[in-house]
Amino acid sequence: MRTIKIKWKMILLLVPVVFLVIQIAGSFFFYELAIKRGEKEYLQKNADLEVSAETMELYVKGQWKDWVANQKFEPMNLVSRDGMQLSGYYLGASMPTNKLVILTHGYLGNAKQMGLFGQYYHDELGFNIFMPDARGHGKSDGDYYGFGWPDRLDLIDWTDILVKKLGPDTEVVYHGLSMGAATVLMASGEEELPRQVKAIVADSPYGSVYQLFAYQMDRMFHLPAFPLLDSTSLLTKIRAGYLFKEASALKQVEKTNVPILFIHGKADTFIPMEITENMYQQTSSDTELYLVDGANHGESFAMQKAEYKNKVQHFLSNYLNLVAGK
Repeated sequence: MRTIKIKWKMILLLVPVVFLVIQIAGSFFFYELAIKRGEKEYLQKNADLEVSAETMELYVKGQWKDWVANQKFEPMNLVSRDGMQLSGYYLGASMPTNKLVILTHGYLGNAKQMGLFGQYYHDELGFNIFMPDARGHGKSDGDYYGFGWPDRLDLIDWTDILVKKLGPDTEVVYHGLSMGAATVLMASGEEELPRQVKAIVADSPYGSVYQLFAYQMDRMFHLPAFPLLDSTSLLTKIRAGYLFKEASALKQVEKTNVPILFIHGKADTFIPMEITENMYQQTSSDTELYLVDGANHGESFAMQKAEYKNKVQHFLSNYLNLVAGK
């Protein structure tokens, strides 16, 4: 009888130990999977990121790529608040203007991929353009991905540098895609956001990093968010300096005063459009919502290019003095 009691005590002691070990191991696994800088092969076969053949053709062989290759971008550098060397590319407008767009790319992307939109802003709207590499991406330092939260402060610092370069009357637009969209929304609610930021375009954003990962953990691994995602968040706080729940675009737009155009594909299964619809409803500033039929994640511009451009130009004309046709 005594032997049985001892065994039960051992089992009761082992259960929490085994649970703790699993949590720690799982946290390191998911940190390596999503947060640590490096190739993410699991995304290459993710059905939620599949796009049409026409969209892939534009992404891979579009004329915009030749346009980017032929521009004489001015490389710019920034030392972040935590000492990282960050990289970006500036291209002045063909004619003098006080208009500037800062284009922020998505997860695993790089600055010059935003030339897909940069060509439109530069050639058709006559803007100066700037495209930064987010920390952990492109030529920027960083051994982790910030998913927009530390990047929001980098974006503000880039804006300050560019306003000093171009003058205090500069009118700034933020235009972000996916993670870049979350980045510009996360910056929107900061008290130190420069007054020169006049409008934001957020294409396919997520509401928070915790929400994004919880959704993907369910779809990809059929796992509940708690407690594994919470322990991964703690590890990320130790290694990268942020918690998943604090990295919230939703909380930031609830206190912003910058006008926002939300864009989302109705067929997006990677980040459902309902997330953007909810942020649109909760945003405290002037806002518009543009939903694109049949578009998967980040596919709206490729599928409805003319309408997309018209929506952006009409929205921006409410807050900036745009020249017709430029």
